[in-house]
Amino acid sequence: MAGHQNGAMFRRALAKELRAAARRMPVVTLTGPRQSGKTTLVRQAFPRHAFVSLERPDERSRAREDPLGLLAGLRGGVILDEVQRAPELLSYVQDAVDQDRRPGRFILTGSQNLLLMEGISQTLAGRTAILRLLPLTLAELTGRKSVDPRNLDSTPRSVSPPKLDPWAAIWAGFYPRIHDQGLPPDRWLADYIRTYVERDLRDVLRVLDLDAFERFVRLAAARTGQELNLTALAADAGVSQPTAQAWITALRIGFIVTLLPPHHANFRKRLRKRPRLHFLDTGLVCYLLGIHTPALLKQHPLRGGIFESFVIGEIIKGFENAGREAPLFFWRDATGHELDGLMDLGDRLVPVEVKSGVTVAADSVDALRWWTGLPGNRNKRGVLVHGGDRTLSLHGFTVLPWFLK
Repeated sequence: MAGHQNGAMFRRALAKELRAAARRMPVVTLTGPRQSGKTTLVRQAFPRHAFVSLERPDERSRAREDPLGLLAGLRGGVILDEVQRAPELLSYVQDAVDQDRRPGRFILTGSQNLLLMEGISQTLAGRTAILRLLPLTLAELTGRKSVDPRNLDSTPRSVSPPKLDPWAAIWAGFYPRIHDQGLPPDRWLADYIRTYVERDLRDVLRVLDLDAFERFVRLAAARTGQELNLTALAADAGVSQPTAQAWITALRIGFIVTLLPPHHANFRKRLRKRPRLHFLDTGLVCYLLGIHTPALLKQHPLRGGIFESFVIGEIIKGFENAGREAPLFFWRDATGHELDGLMDLGDRLVPVEVKSGVTVAADSVDALRWWTGLPGNRNKRGVLVHGGDRTLSLHGFTVLPWFLK
């Protein structure tokens, strides 16, 4: 496990964009999974703002019973932490900023994706910047310069690898507290899942059978890095397809999983329509699958899918830390040709392939060569990320090590 020196704070790449958004908009909404470091980040970024934690029962009751009084008593800026616990407050925030649109007045945090929650109809459209803080990137964990995913396909240059075993890092996952306090990942993640199921899930769904839900999550974890077949997943979990759909949505709302949608560029090929499923933290996957050590992960039959989710997660975090939604897709045609990822950067498409092996074999870039060779495809560059430390160019494609530099 990668420890962090003396419990020191991590420097979060999103901090710069967070402050910039607060200079621009009256409301900034910071969402992300529970324990991704949102409260720490906003309190560091806005030390003069008043702080109201809606996790506290007394503050939550006050927000629900006397929202006008709560807001009226606050002078200057305010942080409303875990705002999904009192969603009715958002209407009063909207009214307040319509009367006074000074930038940076309200900083909201939420451990659920407020845009996906049916219960929160008021999304402060036009009044808020929405940013997402996911668990640590590898660069944040190791104190290195952040990776800009838009430059992954540029001319490769070798840099020294981090002093970190890749499988130990992927096994531990990237929630800050594990590393900040040197906690055993499996124990911390067990508590994390229990808190998520017992607390956040009940805000989103009325799940009557928690055992069935936990079984469903473990079965989903075994499919990370794979095309999502909801019918098969529902059958294996012993639930209906609508239930499986609702539970996948709940996992997306809690930032546990993400779905890469299929890209529409067909280049005269008939495309498959299913998305690809990725868990956003690999430590969580290892816990759910009962992978108890990094050595076991290194030999595990699902290590390829877990490694792929790690790489996809790093790319997604890289975009989110720059204040952008990741333009990341999945591509597969009816004949079985596929790409692990496809970045749509506007001026070009960048295919991404992921291989967990240390050796870069001659055929490692075959999928990239096949896709770039399709008739009508003007995109000729691509990226292969592998499990070793080497950086090179192969058949005109950029080959990057597991740390993406």
